[in-house]
Amino acid sequence: METYTFLRQLADSWVLLALTLFFLGVIAWAFRPGSRPLHDDAAAAPFRHDELGCDRTCADCNCAAPDFTKGPSHG
Repeated sequence: METYTFLRQLADSWVLLALTLFFLGVIAWAFRPGSRPLHDDAAAAPFRHDELGCDRTCADCNCAAPDFTKGPSHG
């Protein structure tokens, strides 16, 4: 049997089955019952350092987030 034909048949049968099982395993792992807190934590990651109520009007404002409303600073 030629190498290409063998590899083609292998990919069309066993490798396809293995990748399908891997895909279903990843989906099952992502939706497992204990993963909800991890996904909630990852979803809230961009907002961790936001300070509620800061409108940057105080004289000594030292918020961690940069102010992008003023444009680039050239100095």
